[in-house]
Parts: sequence; structure tokens; C-alpha cells
Amino acid sequence: MEHGGRTGERDKATLRREILAVRNGLTADDVRAAGRALAERALELPELAGGRTVAAYVSVGGEPGTLALLDALRARGVRVLLPVLLPDNDLDWGEYTGPDSLARVRHGGRMTLCEPSGARLGPDAVTGADVVLLPGLAVDGRGMRLGRGGGSYDRVLARLEGAGARPRLVVLLYDTEVVARVPAEAHDKPVHAAVTPRGVHRFAPS
Repeated sequence: MEHGGRTGERDKATLRREILAVRNGLTADDVRAAGRALAERALELPELAGGRTVAAYVSVGGEPGTLALLDALRARGVRVLLPVLLPDNDLDWGEYTGPDSLARVRHGGRMTLCEPSGARLGPDAVTGADVVLLPGLAVDGRGMRLGRGGGSYDRVLARLEGAGARPRLVVLLYDTEVVARVPAEAHDKPVHAAVTPRGVHRFAPS
């Protein structure tokens, strides 16, 4: 049975707390090792092999590390776009040209993110990506992704749909975060694949 409204949000909040508790117990070495393995698995994806522009993100906290993957994509000649969090939680985009192109930006009392320091390309820049790498906390067998609840990537996915853009959507997770069921609501969009340190999980979004 699908979850909706307040019930879905409550169930999502519970699952988020459980997963974040596990992530918070990881060491910096755990995160780096997962990031290296994740990069190896992701670089095997045919979608990334053929992609010229990839929208990605810089991992924070206990998220699986992404810097190794970003540098490997750049070394292949891929144009890598990274998000810039706007005050209304929407995302602008900038280009990643190496670690020196990143700046640590504190967003009020919420969080500090590593964001591209160069020119802003506008929220619609993501519609030109061949692949969009998404952060998340979990995914299920339908490809339904659990995000952090801020709504930033819901806006990105809605923008892609509104523009008629159809990039491949890939979420980056730990192995234990591929779960039996993610509470889903009407606005939630499935992803095409999940990459974990041990492998790739593919889904068939409708």
C-alpha cells in the first residue's frame, strides 16, 4: 500500500533517523573507503562512460565520499556540474574544475556545504546533463529514493520533467541502504539505478 500525506512523511522521518544514526557512527576512514569503492563501481556504468555532462554533488558528513568520483569524471573529460544551495532550498549550478574550485559555504544555522566557487549557471543548467547523480538515504526495489527532506532534489526532478529532459538518475548509497520499501508519495520520482560500494542496482521507472 502506498503511503501519502502526513503518514508518508512520518514514516520517512523515522527511516531517515534510523539511517542517519548508522551514518553518524562511521569513521572518516569508513567514509573515504566507501567513496573509493563507490567511484570504481560508478565508473563502470555505461551511462557515465557515454555522458558528456554529469550533474553531481560534493558529499558531506557521513555520506559516501564523492570527490574521487568527481576527479575521475573530470579526468575522462566529462563536464561536471555541482549544486549551489539557494535561500529557498532550490539549486543553482556551477562547474567543478578540481578541488581548488570548491568553497565551503555556511547556510545559516543549517549546514556547511562545499560548493563551486565559479560562475553560476542557473537552476536550468541541470536540464543539459546526461546523468544526474543524486544524494539520498535509501532506495527500494521500485527505485523510490529517500532524500533528506529538504525538497531541493524534488525541485530538480520536477524541473527536468518540465523541460522534457530525460537524464539517467543514479543515487549513491551504502550497501545497507538498499531497502525493502521506501515510503512514497505522489510527487516522488523513481531513479534508474543505485550505486553502492559493492555494486549497481538497476530499476525500471515507469
